[in-house]
Amino acid sequence: MDFENRNYALAGAFIDELARCGLEHVCICPGSRSSPLAVAFARHPGIRTWVHLDERSASFFAMGMARATGKPVAVVCSSGTASANFLPAVVEARYGSVPLVVLTADRPPEAVDWGALQTIDQTRMYGSHAKWSVNMPPPEATTEMMSYARSAACRAYFSAGAAPAGPVHVNFPFREPLEPVAVPSDFPELVPEQDMAAWHGREDGKPFVFSQDYERKPQLEDIQQLAASLAGTERGLIVCGPQSGSIPTEAITELAWKLGYPLLTDALSGLRCGPHDRSMVIDSYDAFIRDGELAESLEPELIIRLGALPVSKPLTQYLEKHKQARHILVDESNDWRDPFRLTSQLFQVSPALFCESLSPALHVGRSEGEWSRRWRRIAGASRDAMDEALEECGEMFEGKVFSRLAALLPDDTVLFAGNSMPIRDMDTFFLSTRRSIQFMANRGASGIDGVVSSALGVAAVSEKKVVLVLGDISLYHDMNGLLAARAHGLNATIIVLNNNGGGIFSFLPQAHYQDVFETYFGTPHGLTFAAAAEMYGLDYSLADDWGTFDRSVGDSLTGEGVTLIEVPGDRERNVALHREVWEAVSSEIKAGRGA
Repeated sequence: MDFENRNYALAGAFIDELARCGLEHVCICPGSRSSPLAVAFARHPGIRTWVHLDERSASFFAMGMARATGKPVAVVCSSGTASANFLPAVVEARYGSVPLVVLTADRPPEAVDWGALQTIDQTRMYGSHAKWSVNMPPPEATTEMMSYARSAACRAYFSAGAAPAGPVHVNFPFREPLEPVAVPSDFPELVPEQDMAAWHGREDGKPFVFSQDYERKPQLEDIQQLAASLAGTERGLIVCGPQSGSIPTEAITELAWKLGYPLLTDALSGLRCGPHDRSMVIDSYDAFIRDGELAESLEPELIIRLGALPVSKPLTQYLEKHKQARHILVDESNDWRDPFRLTSQLFQVSPALFCESLSPALHVGRSEGEWSRRWRRIAGASRDAMDEALEECGEMFEGKVFSRLAALLPDDTVLFAGNSMPIRDMDTFFLSTRRSIQFMANRGASGIDGVVSSALGVAAVSEKKVVLVLGDISLYHDMNGLLAARAHGLNATIIVLNNNGGGIFSFLPQAHYQDVFETYFGTPHGLTFAAAAEMYGLDYSLADDWGTFDRSVGDSLTGEGVTLIEVPGDRERNVALHREVWEAVSSEIKAGRGA
């Protein structure tokens, strides 16, 4: 046989089958118990390896690659708490529909629960967050075991990618020797010629073929009934939340045009920017829908919501406010993403299939009515008011960072936003443009951890420019992830908004309780990040004025490597500047423009 011992026979068969299924990338963390997996991956010519020292950063890096490519990516670690560090990324992948193949090494069964070092119970350790979880048996060099390993690899790969995509977990208990030393006694049987495929792959060299109808199709009768009811409903909206996978821009915009319904497009919907028809796109809703009186007057009869819940809190409050409207949710996720229990009809299909089925059933388009015209007038007035307020603002305002990026970023750029305030500011201040800007964020579980690694994972497999905007605490959480920039020769721009603490809490009611706010919520740290950039070999710029900011972004986009641009700010002043913009929008509308 070509394998040194039983561990390498099983690991080799499993990994070869992953490659046959289509796996192209694996992130590997160092460890002894995982040696059979690491060495087998390193030996395989069809899979690229990415070495990471930190398990949490590695798993988010892998998730970033999987999010960018839409294909499963594997991640490997040793036993014990190393595997526990994968949990945040597994959770994000589960709720963000990202295909991830998690491979953990383990001690053999006789060592578990007997005090052996680096040993914890890893059986189904990610619980319901894994789509599929399996404990592999201790390796044996038999034809039956090799066949099982290949079948398990196929199931892991295709389970991760099957809609809705998500993480799978395969746990490998290895006995010593863990190194690739020859153990002839591990191979007791003479393998018959007809069974060689189990050891070395199929004789024809072709990969396993997995055939499944991933996309649930809407029932024709339901579509026809819906089309008939929509014909008499003018005051409708289409709310486009975050989408995963390919975005059916043409199908959605055609449906909006035929219905005459405004498209309220979350930045992560994939519809806000690009060369497609954006005539029905409403991009400034977050700024004006927070006006209670205006939101009350914009009373819809029907709301079609596509995908996950929008980022904008004022928009979700608007949806709650109008419970009397007919709410239709189109979402292929199995999670019933309806936290306010507004939905009266659910189409558990992809937005693409829904729109492609419904649009032909409508036959002809509706002429634009006053409802649609009013939304567009208000949106236009809001954009003008925001532009004027931001133009007059000379301070380093976090919201203006995104309006400046909207002017600076070239076509085919990926803009990755950190959670907390950056994702909200991106949704509010990065308005529609013809340029193809691809927005990304970790909005499955919406945590602030692993953001650096996720964005650098995107940069590792994308030919597009990648720009990451995140907060100071989020960068602090994942500074280990910066090592990947130098280690793998990546290109990216990282903009850190440093307001010395948790900026989003200053917008919340907790900010009124000054006796506890700073210590327990604001959490000032006093850090700047020039030294971190130097330690990890990154270019660095302190952008304390807009001229420096523009030049730093431009230089980074045209240069090589990773640049860290630090934008200083003040949390209290940031709140005040946000409110000034919102007041300017409200005043513009109340003055008669749009309302």
